[in-house]
Amino acid sequence: MIQTILRGGVAGAAGTTVLNAVTYADMALRGRPASEAPSEVVDKVAHDVGHPVPGEGATRDNRVTGIAALTGIGVGCATGVAVAVLRGVGIRMPWWLGGIVTGALAMAGADLPMARLGVSDPRTWSAVDWTSDVVPHLIYGTVTYGILTASDCHHPSDCHH
Repeated sequence: MIQTILRGGVAGAAGTTVLNAVTYADMALRGRPASEAPSEVVDKVAHDVGHPVPGEGATRDNRVTGIAALTGIGVGCATGVAVAVLRGVGIRMPWWLGGIVTGALAMAGADLPMARLGVSDPRTWSAVDWTSDVVPHLIYGTVTYGILTASDCHHPSDCHH
């Protein structure tokens, strides 16, 4: 079980790295700013649990931004662990479907808190907004699930994808 958890965390971390790269490339190509939504979620959750992020001005803003980025990494790694555990108990899908499902799980882990806290309403997103969210998460899912599937192959004859 520990191996499964570690493999899932590593796969999720790799997927998260690719998701971040795709997101930053989109920002660079289109000249768009980073989303403020993750920081707003952190700020609301911290306030709601009675532990607001300390500091003032730019120092506090930087802390919130850092915590938001770490939370995103955590969601990516945790999703990888969850999918690895599901695979370990026998829920195995073809790589393409596993990639879609894994990406959808990570996207839900990021978007549902935003919607629930009123930070963002996906029902109001434009096609470009949805594309900016869906594409990186699908790539995350494909990379994460691909690594989990590939890590099953200890010998070429073990690989039946």
